[in-house]
Amino acid sequence: MKEFIPVSEAKTILKSQKVKGSPVFLPIEKSLGKITASPVFATMDVPSFDNSGMDGYALSWDEGGEGRHVIDVIQAGASPDFVLEKSKAVRIYTGAPIPEGADTVIPQEEIDRTGEMIFFDSQKFFRGANVRKKGAQCRIGSEVVPACTKITPGTIGLLASLGIREIEVFPSPIVTLILTGDEIIDLGNDLQPGQIYNANGPALESYLGLLGINELQVLKVKDEETEVTRVIVEALENSDFVLLTGGISVGDFDFVKGSLEQNGVEGLFYKVKQRPGKPLFAGRKGEKLVFALPGNPASVLSCFIQYVKPCLLEWMGNPMAWAGPQFLPIFRDYNKRTELTFFLKAKIENGKVILLPGQESFNLLPFGVADGIVEIPLAIEHIEEGSLVAFYPW
Repeated sequence: MKEFIPVSEAKTILKSQKVKGSPVFLPIEKSLGKITASPVFATMDVPSFDNSGMDGYALSWDEGGEGRHVIDVIQAGASPDFVLEKSKAVRIYTGAPIPEGADTVIPQEEIDRTGEMIFFDSQKFFRGANVRKKGAQCRIGSEVVPACTKITPGTIGLLASLGIREIEVFPSPIVTLILTGDEIIDLGNDLQPGQIYNANGPALESYLGLLGINELQVLKVKDEETEVTRVIVEALENSDFVLLTGGISVGDFDFVKGSLEQNGVEGLFYKVKQRPGKPLFAGRKGEKLVFALPGNPASVLSCFIQYVKPCLLEWMGNPMAWAGPQFLPIFRDYNKRTELTFFLKAKIENGKVILLPGQESFNLLPFGVADGIVEIPLAIEHIEEGSLVAFYPW
């Protein structure tokens, strides 16, 4: 296991793990936000019949444009069973099937109607005008949704229009979140001396929900080695990802790293040259990934954005999991002395990055208004106003 490595090396190690969920079939209404595991092919022609693109009159095209006798009305959903003669026309509505013998629709606003006779200027139109032909959108067997596509409401609408009820996608992982620390109490309780409210749990639960991960177990344990070991064993048996907060630095009450290793978790790296979040642990057991995050709330969120989030997205088949940051100009000069990579809370205003006050690892206040975090690379000591910096949005 590598220790105290640069951010770039830590990410390279995680990218090389290539852990991905096994595809499953889900009903389309439960697939929103998922990634397609295989291409989807049309099960029918769309449209499945020639239909009208306008409210108007369907007729057989004749450049002379002489008057036509209106013999019927065709609504959407109807099924005309007659052959239209050249001298005749039918009133037709958008989406209604074109009767046999007709090939053109003249919009109603272009028609002069006297009784049951209609007249129009043929020079304004052509054969096939305002007719949606069978298979114009797609033909049966054609690819309509490629593999590795994120499913949107539009995708679901398309699939429904094809009569497709299920689709093969990458599922969401099962995640166990373990919160360590005797000092942590749940919301709704009165704080006693030395206690703090559980901020990491709600923050990570909401972030996982934002990513579409809802199969989540949250366990809060005391700083006791036997208890920590017990929940780690349980989590490794029942989860695809195990996330722990706190208890990962070297100390009398820090059992997490040792408990992980004793239970078969192979350490990938421990400690990263970054601030906040230096005592970060990443490991693997079989196809399961384990992250032990520092206890400070700002460290937890920074590490989650940089390391955990991309691995979760990759597991869910997202091809953009490791796409990287946006690059935006910084509002003011910035200086740092320590040779660490800094991750700083930031807000975007008028297209520029504004670094927020209160960058300490324990300080959550800036996250209340932050749009994401900025990365200041290890070797950089000074950044001038207007220079482009790497910005990671939520």
